[in-house]
Amino acid sequence: MLIDYFNTEEAFVKVKGKQIDFLLWISITVVSLSYLFSAFDLALSPMASNFTYTVYEFVNTVWIGLVLGVFFMGILGTVPREIIVCALGNRGGLQGIFRATFAGILLDLCSHGILMVGMKFYERGVSIGQVVAFLVASPWNSLSLTIILWTLIGFWWTLIFIAGSFLIAVSTGLLFELCVKQEILPENPHKVGLPQGFEFWKEVKKWYKGFSFSDMPKILWQGLLESRMLLRWLLFGIVLAGIIRTAFSPDQFQILFGPTLAGLGLTLVAATILEVCSEGSVPIAAEIFVKAKAPGNAFAFLMAGVSTDYTEIMLLKETTKGWRIPLFLPLLTLPQILLLALILNMAV
Repeated sequence: MLIDYFNTEEAFVKVKGKQIDFLLWISITVVSLSYLFSAFDLALSPMASNFTYTVYEFVNTVWIGLVLGVFFMGILGTVPREIIVCALGNRGGLQGIFRATFAGILLDLCSHGILMVGMKFYERGVSIGQVVAFLVASPWNSLSLTIILWTLIGFWWTLIFIAGSFLIAVSTGLLFELCVKQEILPENPHKVGLPQGFEFWKEVKKWYKGFSFSDMPKILWQGLLESRMLLRWLLFGIVLAGIIRTAFSPDQFQILFGPTLAGLGLTLVAATILEVCSEGSVPIAAEIFVKAKAPGNAFAFLMAGVSTDYTEIMLLKETTKGWRIPLFLPLLTLPQILLLALILNMAV
C-alpha cells in the first residue's frame, strides 16, 4: 500500500547526515502551493482549480483545531503524569472509561486536535482503553459542532447520535481494557502508579504555582515538535482528499448514499477514504441525512471516519510502537457502528 511505503525508512532522505521527512515536505509543498493558487485565484484548468480550492477549503477548516491541539499538547507536556492519570481515573475500568468518554465529548476540538491530545494522554500514562474511548467519543461531539448538527438534523436525532457515539466509545474502551487484561494487547508502558497520600487539588495548585506564562513560547514550540507526525499524515490526507473530490462530484456520492446495505457500504468506503475533519464531516453527514434520507448512514459517516481514519491509525501505530492496537480500533468499533446504523436506517 502507498501509506505503508511512506511509513518506511524509504520515506526519508538523508542530507548531510540529517534525516528529512520526505512525505512531510512533499505534502507541505503541494498544500502550500495549492493554497496560494486558490487564494490568489490564479488561472488554472477546471480540474486543477477544483483540487486547489479543495485544499484551500480544508486548510481554512482545520487550522484552528490544529493550533488548539498544538497548544494543548504543549500544556499537557508540562502537567505531571500523576495529575492526568488521577483526573481520568487511575484504576481503569468502567469509571475511568466514563471519565475519558465525557472528557472527549466536552473538549471542543476538531478530530485532528483531539488526536494530539489523545496521544499525549497515552504518553502521560492513561490506559489504552481510556485513550480509545476519548478518541471515539470526541471528534464531532464538541459543544460547537453539536449545536451545528442540531440545527441541521434536529434536536432528537442529534441526541440519538450523541447517545450512540457515547455507547460505542464506552463499550470499545471496555473491550480494549479486556484485551489488555487477557494479554491480547500490550499494556501502556508509560503507566504510573499514584504515590501514597496523593492529593489531586494540592498537586494541581503546586503545578500551577510553578507554571510561568513567560515559558509559553517554549511550550508552544515543544507542542509543535510533538505534532510533527500528525501533520505529516494530515497534510497527505488533504492532498488525497483533493484528488478524490476532483475525481468524484458530491452529487454522485449523495445519490449512492441511500438507506440500503449498498448505500451503507459506500458510506463506510467514503468515510475511510476521505480525510475529513470534524468540521467537514458534520455538514456532509447532514447532507446524507436529509437528501439520502438515511440517518444510519449519516451516523456511520461520522463514526466510521474515526475508526477507519488512516491518520488516527498511523498516529496510534507510531505512538504505541506497534500495529496491534491501531488495527484493533476498526476491528472493535466497525461492527458496533454497522449494527447501530442499520437500526437507525430501519427507524425511518
